[in-house]
Amino acid sequence: MGSSCLVRVLIFSIMPATSNKPYRVGRSKTGLGLFATKPIKKGTRIIRYFGPILDSRIPEHDEIENKYLFELNGRWTIDGSVRKNLARYINHSCRPNAESDVRPRERKVYIRAIRNIEPGDEINYDYGTDYFKAYLKPIGCKCDSCEKKRKKLRAEARAEAAKVKARAERKAQKAGAKVAKKKKLNGHAFAKANGRVRV
Repeated sequence: MGSSCLVRVLIFSIMPATSNKPYRVGRSKTGLGLFATKPIKKGTRIIRYFGPILDSRIPEHDEIENKYLFELNGRWTIDGSVRKNLARYINHSCRPNAESDVRPRERKVYIRAIRNIEPGDEINYDYGTDYFKAYLKPIGCKCDSCEKKRKKLRAEARAEAAKVKARAERKAQKAGAKVAKKKKLNGHAFAKANGRVRV
Protein backbone atom coordinates (compact mmCIF):
# COMPACT_ATOMS: atom_id res chain seq x y z
CA MET A 1 0.00 0.00 0.00
CA GLY A 2 1.46 3.37 -1.04
CA SER A 3 1.86 6.28 1.36
CA SER A 4 -0.87 8.32 -0.38
CA CYS A 5 -3.37 5.45 0.06
CA LEU A 6 -2.39 5.16 3.72
CA VAL A 7 -2.90 8.90 4.22
CA ARG A 8 -6.34 8.70 2.58
CA VAL A 9 -7.32 5.76 4.80
CA LEU A 10 -6.12 7.61 7.92
CA ILE A 11 -7.99 10.82 7.00
CA PHE A 12 -11.16 8.84 6.24
CA SER A 13 -10.96 7.03 9.59
CA ILE A 14 -10.30 10.28 11.54
CA MET A 15 -12.91 12.48 9.85
CA PRO A 16 -16.47 11.83 11.04
CA ALA A 17 -18.87 10.53 8.42
CA THR A 18 -21.54 13.07 7.52
CA SER A 19 -24.98 11.80 8.40
CA ASN A 20 -27.98 12.19 6.13
CA LYS A 21 -30.26 11.65 9.11
CA PRO A 22 -32.27 14.72 10.19
CA TYR A 23 -31.33 14.36 13.89
CA ARG A 24 -28.46 14.12 16.32
CA VAL A 25 -28.05 13.28 20.00
CA GLY A 26 -27.21 16.35 22.08
CA ARG A 27 -27.25 17.84 25.56
CA SER A 28 -30.74 18.61 26.86
CA LYS A 29 -32.13 20.12 30.09
CA THR A 30 -32.95 16.62 31.28
CA GLY A 31 -29.70 14.94 30.20
CA LEU A 32 -29.44 13.83 26.59
CA GLY A 33 -32.01 14.49 23.89
CA LEU A 34 -32.59 14.11 20.16
CA PHE A 35 -32.35 17.34 18.13
CA ALA A 36 -33.30 18.15 14.55
CA THR A 37 -30.37 18.93 12.23
CA LYS A 38 -32.57 19.62 9.20
CA PRO A 39 -36.13 20.90 8.78
CA ILE A 40 -38.61 18.07 9.42
CA LYS A 41 -42.06 18.50 7.91
CA LYS A 42 -45.27 17.66 9.75
CA GLY A 43 -46.22 14.02 9.09
CA THR A 44 -42.64 12.86 8.41
CA ARG A 45 -41.55 9.58 9.98
CA ILE A 46 -38.42 10.62 11.90
CA ILE A 47 -37.01 7.47 13.50
CA ARG A 48 -37.92 3.95 14.55
CA TYR A 49 -37.93 2.97 18.23
CA PHE A 50 -36.42 -0.50 18.28
CA GLY A 51 -34.85 -3.20 20.40
CA PRO A 52 -35.49 -6.79 21.49
CA ILE A 53 -39.17 -7.74 21.66
CA LEU A 54 -40.20 -8.96 25.12
CA ASP A 55 -43.13 -11.31 25.74
CA SER A 56 -44.87 -10.67 29.07
CA ARG A 57 -45.88 -14.37 29.23
CA ILE A 58 -42.21 -15.33 29.67
CA PRO A 59 -41.30 -14.68 33.34
CA GLU A 60 -37.68 -13.63 32.54
CA HIS A 61 -38.97 -11.06 30.03
CA ASP A 62 -41.66 -9.80 32.39
CA GLU A 63 -39.09 -9.15 35.14
CA ILE A 64 -36.91 -6.84 33.00
CA GLU A 65 -37.01 -3.28 34.35
CA ASN A 66 -35.53 -0.20 32.69
CA LYS A 67 -36.79 3.22 31.64
CA TYR A 68 -36.57 2.40 27.92
CA LEU A 69 -39.35 -0.19 27.83
CA PHE A 70 -42.00 0.71 25.23
CA GLU A 71 -45.22 -1.26 25.66
CA LEU A 72 -46.88 -2.20 22.36
CA ASN A 73 -49.87 -3.92 24.01
CA GLY A 74 -50.60 -6.15 27.01
CA ARG A 75 -48.27 -8.85 25.73
CA TRP A 76 -45.47 -7.29 23.67
CA THR A 77 -42.91 -4.70 24.81
CA ILE A 78 -39.84 -3.27 23.09
CA ASP A 79 -36.70 -3.09 25.21
CA GLY A 80 -35.21 0.10 23.75
CA SER A 81 -32.10 0.13 25.94
CA VAL A 82 -29.83 -1.04 23.07
CA ARG A 83 -27.15 1.52 22.13
CA LYS A 84 -28.15 1.72 18.47
CA ASN A 85 -31.69 2.81 19.41
CA LEU A 86 -31.21 6.59 19.21
CA ALA A 87 -34.99 7.05 19.61
CA ARG A 88 -34.53 6.26 23.32
CA TYR A 89 -33.02 9.77 23.70
CA ILE A 90 -36.28 11.46 22.71
CA ASN A 91 -37.62 13.19 25.82
CA HIS A 92 -41.18 13.66 27.05
CA SER A 93 -43.12 16.86 26.46
CA CYS A 94 -46.66 17.79 27.48
CA ARG A 95 -46.82 19.87 24.25
CA PRO A 96 -44.83 17.66 21.87
CA ASN A 97 -43.77 18.16 18.27
CA ALA A 98 -43.86 14.43 17.50
CA GLU A 99 -45.88 11.34 18.41
CA SER A 100 -45.38 7.61 18.59
CA ASP A 101 -46.94 5.60 15.76
CA VAL A 102 -47.42 2.22 17.47
CA ARG A 103 -47.96 -0.85 15.26
CA PRO A 104 -48.54 -3.82 17.60
CA ARG A 105 -49.13 -6.37 14.82
CA GLU A 106 -45.82 -5.50 13.17
CA ARG A 107 -44.24 -5.04 16.63
CA LYS A 108 -42.84 -1.71 15.54
CA VAL A 109 -42.95 1.89 16.76
CA TYR A 110 -42.11 4.93 14.64
CA ILE A 111 -41.77 8.50 15.87
CA ARG A 112 -43.58 10.87 13.53
CA ALA A 113 -43.60 14.70 13.41
CA ILE A 114 -46.97 16.28 14.28
CA ARG A 115 -45.68 19.82 13.63
CA ASN A 116 -42.95 21.29 11.47
CA ILE A 117 -39.67 20.94 13.36
CA GLU A 118 -36.84 23.41 12.73
CA PRO A 119 -33.09 22.64 12.91
CA GLY A 120 -31.93 22.90 16.53
CA ASP A 121 -35.37 22.06 17.98
CA GLU A 122 -35.49 19.17 20.40
CA ILE A 123 -37.67 16.31 19.17
CA ASN A 124 -40.13 15.15 21.84
CA TYR A 125 -43.37 13.25 22.30
CA ASP A 126 -45.88 12.57 25.09
CA TYR A 127 -44.90 9.41 27.00
CA GLY A 128 -48.49 8.82 28.12
CA THR A 129 -50.43 9.04 31.37
CA ASP A 130 -49.07 5.87 33.03
CA TYR A 131 -45.42 6.80 32.51
CA PHE A 132 -46.13 10.41 33.52
CA LYS A 133 -47.78 9.37 36.81
CA ALA A 134 -45.14 6.74 37.64
CA TYR A 135 -41.93 8.58 36.73
CA LEU A 136 -42.43 12.27 35.92
CA LYS A 137 -45.09 13.53 38.33
CA PRO A 138 -43.12 12.64 41.51
CA ILE A 139 -40.10 14.68 40.38
CA GLY A 140 -41.99 17.28 38.32
CA CYS A 141 -42.12 17.39 34.54
CA LYS A 142 -39.18 19.32 33.05
CA CYS A 143 -40.60 19.84 29.55
CA ASP A 144 -40.67 23.39 28.12
CA SER A 145 -44.43 23.86 28.52
CA CYS A 146 -44.36 22.77 32.18
CA GLU A 147 -41.28 24.93 32.86
CA LYS A 148 -43.06 27.95 31.30
CA LYS A 149 -46.19 27.18 33.33
CA ARG A 150 -44.15 26.95 36.56
CA LYS A 151 -42.28 30.16 35.67
CA LYS A 152 -45.60 31.96 35.06
CA LEU A 153 -47.06 30.65 38.35
CA ARG A 154 -43.92 31.74 40.25
CA ALA A 155 -44.12 35.22 38.65
CA GLU A 156 -47.83 35.46 39.55
CA ALA A 157 -47.08 34.34 43.13
CA ARG A 158 -44.30 36.95 43.43
CA ALA A 159 -46.63 39.66 42.07
CA GLU A 160 -49.38 38.63 44.53
CA ALA A 161 -46.88 38.59 47.43
CA ALA A 162 -45.69 42.08 46.41
CA LYS A 163 -49.33 43.31 46.34
CA VAL A 164 -50.01 41.84 49.79
CA LYS A 165 -46.80 43.40 51.16
CA ALA A 166 -47.66 46.80 49.63
CA ARG A 167 -51.19 46.59 51.09
CA ALA A 168 -49.78 45.73 54.52
CA GLU A 169 -47.31 48.63 54.32
CA ARG A 170 -50.07 51.08 53.31
CA LYS A 171 -52.23 49.79 56.16
CA ALA A 172 -49.33 50.17 58.62
CA GLN A 173 -48.65 53.71 57.34
CA LYS A 174 -52.32 54.65 57.76
CA ALA A 175 -52.39 53.15 61.25
CA GLY A 176 -49.16 54.98 62.13
CA ALA A 177 -50.59 58.26 60.78
CA LYS A 178 -53.79 57.80 62.84
CA VAL A 179 -51.79 57.15 66.01
CA ALA A 180 -49.60 60.21 65.36
CA LYS A 181 -52.66 62.37 64.67
CA LYS A 182 -54.37 61.10 67.81
CA LYS A 183 -51.27 61.85 69.90
CA LYS A 184 -51.04 65.30 68.36
CA LEU A 185 -54.75 65.96 69.02
CA ASN A 186 -54.51 64.64 72.57
CA GLY A 187 -51.52 66.86 73.28
CA HIS A 188 -53.29 69.90 71.79
CA ALA A 189 -56.48 69.23 73.76
CA PHE A 190 -54.46 68.82 76.95
CA ALA A 191 -52.70 72.14 76.38
CA LYS A 192 -56.04 73.88 75.75
CA ALA A 193 -57.51 72.34 78.86
CA ASN A 194 -54.53 73.50 80.88
CA GLY A 195 -54.81 76.96 79.37
CA ARG A 196 -58.47 77.25 80.41
CA VAL A 197 -57.64 76.29 83.95
CA ARG A 198 -55.06 79.05 84.16
CA VAL A 199 -57.52 81.63 82.88
